[in-house]
Amino acid sequence: MYLNKLKIGNIELENNLILAPMAGVTDLPFRIVVEKFNPGLVCTEMVSSKAIFFGDEKTKKLLKTEGEKRPISMQIFGSDPETMGFAANYISNLTDIVDINMGCPAPKVVKNGDGSKLLLDLKKAEKIIKSVVDNSKRPVTLKIRKGWDSKHIVACEIAKIAEKCGVSAIIVHGRTREEYYSGDVDLDIIKQVKQSVEIPVIGNGNIVDEESAKFMFEYTGVDGIMIGRAAIGNPWIFEQIKYYFETGNKKEKPSNKEKYKILKEHIDMSIDEKGEKTAINEIRKFISAYSKDMPGASKFRDEINHTNSYNDFIIKVKDFFLV
Repeated sequence: MYLNKLKIGNIELENNLILAPMAGVTDLPFRIVVEKFNPGLVCTEMVSSKAIFFGDEKTKKLLKTEGEKRPISMQIFGSDPETMGFAANYISNLTDIVDINMGCPAPKVVKNGDGSKLLLDLKKAEKIIKSVVDNSKRPVTLKIRKGWDSKHIVACEIAKIAEKCGVSAIIVHGRTREEYYSGDVDLDIIKQVKQSVEIPVIGNGNIVDEESAKFMFEYTGVDGIMIGRAAIGNPWIFEQIKYYFETGNKKEKPSNKEKYKILKEHIDMSIDEKGEKTAINEIRKFISAYSKDMPGASKFRDEINHTNSYNDFIIKVKDFFLV
């Protein structure tokens, strides 16, 4: 009833469960881990259009997709139509879907007029959307929040602008920038966006389990859902929701052995991709999430935070999950 194939432009997704782009999270190793649990689409962490325009090598590394399942979406951010158009054209050669970020609430992003700050200037937002669509060889999606703050709720308005400019799908996070990730998600605004456009609408925000996924579909009528923070440490969430929609029953939670297997793969891929020092520093946040609510997790996380060599790291992880 809710689980369906989803068409975005000329790209057909096997299902309508999508991994959200998350800065510092949805890197190549994490995406490959999540893809084992069959989401319909995964998205890269957002990349700066200016960095692509100026040929920044560090940014180009974020666009690697070696070993990944397709399709994949790449997200760009920026507030200059020319550089956004250039970036859209560049990543069109690497990805299946080009996503525009107009939802990021981070201060370092909005201070430059990027991300959710564009929700305060819809004329500029329209120019950017048009430039990206005109320069992209792939379907374009737009990720937005409901607005900047309670006085500037513009989700329906910008969704209509995007549809007019040729965007193939809209992703709506049901909070304002002012709210960040606090409080309840406004499902009514997501429902209103769905009713205001003909293109697919994907609901995002506070989808943490089978019930919240079902309620998002049921209440808003969206065509798909996007899952972000709930997938950190729980890549199984896509398989769990899929199983629930297909059978009406809940899938068993992964065993500690399964957690260890996936985590070990995640660690090893990160080290291959980034080197031991960087990978160990970055993987700690994932280990914290994988061990959430487990007995002794607090002590384990403290030990992990003071471990810097791969061998010691793996011994501690193995001892915690398997002993």
